[in-house]
Amino acid sequence: MKLSLMLGYSGAQLDIPVARVQRAEELGFHSVWTAEAYGSDAITPLAYLAAMTKKIKLGTAIMQLSARTPANCAMTAATLDALAGGDRFLAGIGVSGPQIVEGWYGQPWGRPYYRIKDYVAIIRAIWAREAPVAYEGKEISLPFTGEGAAGLGKPLKSILHGNPNIPIFLGTGNEATVRLTAEIADGWLPHGFIPGSMPEYLPWLEQGFARAGNRKSLDNFEIMALTHVEVDQDVQAALDRQKPDVALYVGGMGHKDKNFHKDLMVRRGFGDAAERIQELFLAGHKAEATAAVPDEWVDQKSLVGPPARIKQRYRAWEDSGATGLVVWASQDEAVEVMAQAARLN
Repeated sequence: MKLSLMLGYSGAQLDIPVARVQRAEELGFHSVWTAEAYGSDAITPLAYLAAMTKKIKLGTAIMQLSARTPANCAMTAATLDALAGGDRFLAGIGVSGPQIVEGWYGQPWGRPYYRIKDYVAIIRAIWAREAPVAYEGKEISLPFTGEGAAGLGKPLKSILHGNPNIPIFLGTGNEATVRLTAEIADGWLPHGFIPGSMPEYLPWLEQGFARAGNRKSLDNFEIMALTHVEVDQDVQAALDRQKPDVALYVGGMGHKDKNFHKDLMVRRGFGDAAERIQELFLAGHKAEATAAVPDEWVDQKSLVGPPARIKQRYRAWEDSGATGLVVWASQDEAVEVMAQAARLN
C-alpha cells in the first residue's frame, strides 16, 4: 500500500510543514496532497513544495472544479508538473457542494455528473495537443457560445508541450459519480471509504470499468483512501479532538437538505446521530453537536492512540482494497509511526 501525507487547507494563517514533508519523502512516502475550500488554494503550496523536495509526488485532494475553467485547470496542472520536473503532479478534482460552488465561486451547481465528465474530457484534450480544442458538452463547451458570447471564440491548442499523461483523480462518493470516476479517471479519492466498505463501492467501480473498456480494472486503477492519524496514549482524548470537525462537516458544511457528509453518516447506519448533530449545529449549539458525535464513527475512519494500536489497526487498511492511504497528521511522530506500520523503513 502506498503511503501519502495530507496537508489539507490552511486555517487563518498559512503554515506549510516543509520539514514534515521532507521527512515523509525520506521515509518513502509516495505523495503529498493539499486541499482548498474558501481560503488557501491547493496549487500554490504544491509549487513551493516542488522546489523543496526532489521526488515525492504532488497531489491535490481536491482542486475545486468550479474554481477554474477546464482550460485553466489544465494549464495550472501542466505548469506545476513541468516546474516539478515532470511526472510528479497528480490532478485531484472534485465538485464541492452547492453552497461553495454558488456562494463562493459564483458558478452554477448545474448537473455535477455532466460537469465532471465535460471538465475531464476538455482537460485531456488540452494535454493531448492533437488538435485545437473544440468540445460540445451537456454542461461545458469550448468555444463558449452561450448568453453574452461575442461569437468570436476559436478553438486553440496549448502552447506548452507538457506531460499528456498527468493522472487525474476524482473526489466522489455517490453511485453515479463513483461509476463515472472508474470510467474516465486514473484514480479515485473516495469520500467515506473505510475498511470493510469496498463491497458497497465495488459494483459501481466495475460498471465504470466496463464502460471504459480497454481492460480497465482494479489492477490498473488507484484508490487513495484518507484517514486521520494521531499518536496519543489516551485514545478517548484523541477521538474527542476530531469530533468538532465531524460536527462542522455533518452539521454545517452544506445545506440542511443537501449535505454529503451527513448523507454518508446516514448511509453507514448512524442516521439518528447525524440528524441530532445537524439539528444542534444549525441551532448554534456547537459544543452539544460535538458531544453527539459517536466514538465509533470517528474511530472507524481514523488511526489514533498509542503506536501499537495504530500499527495493529493499520492492517485493516492494507486489506481494504485501497491501493494507497493518505495520512492526515499534524504530528511528526505520526509520520514516523505510519512509516513503521507500512514497513517503509
